[in-house]
Amino acid sequence: MFDDDRSVLKTEAGEASIEDDAAATLSLEEQLAAANARADENYGKFLLAVADFDNYRKRTQRDIDSIVSSRRRLLLERLLPVLDNLQRALQSNAGGDKLRGGLEQTLRGFEAVLANEGVKAIEVAGEPFDPRVAEAVGTAPAGGVAEDTVVEVTEPGYTLGDELLRPAKVIVAKRPAE
Repeated sequence: MFDDDRSVLKTEAGEASIEDDAAATLSLEEQLAAANARADENYGKFLLAVADFDNYRKRTQRDIDSIVSSRRRLLLERLLPVLDNLQRALQSNAGGDKLRGGLEQTLRGFEAVLANEGVKAIEVAGEPFDPRVAEAVGTAPAGGVAEDTVVEVTEPGYTLGDELLRPAKVIVAKRPAE
């Protein structure tokens, strides 16, 4: 019935041409499906690129924040010995009242700068020794206080926010060996 040409149908009444609309429609549907598949693939790639960029932005911001925090910490660690020297000079009573007044004013200004940066002194005198915030540099006889109590602070400790900037150096009460 069919010849080699599938679009021509030969019958007893004659030849008839078969329209290839179904094949053309199928081809258009296949093209549409392929285009939709490519669009879906490209949309998926777009979503991945947006997510990658968002992750990059967040990672970069974390890196910047970390660098800033690290540099701030280094600066503050370098300033603490200056603070210690000012405090020692005030304790020495050497010089006149004007010198002392100037040192006190400088110390108050310096402490204000540190406070504005979020640096706080750790209060450990009279408290039980805590190795997380203090470093024992010596011991002293207990003399009326509980053992392992901080009896003297030789160098104050500081925190920067919730992070320990420098541990306090302290003298801890110990009972004499009997």
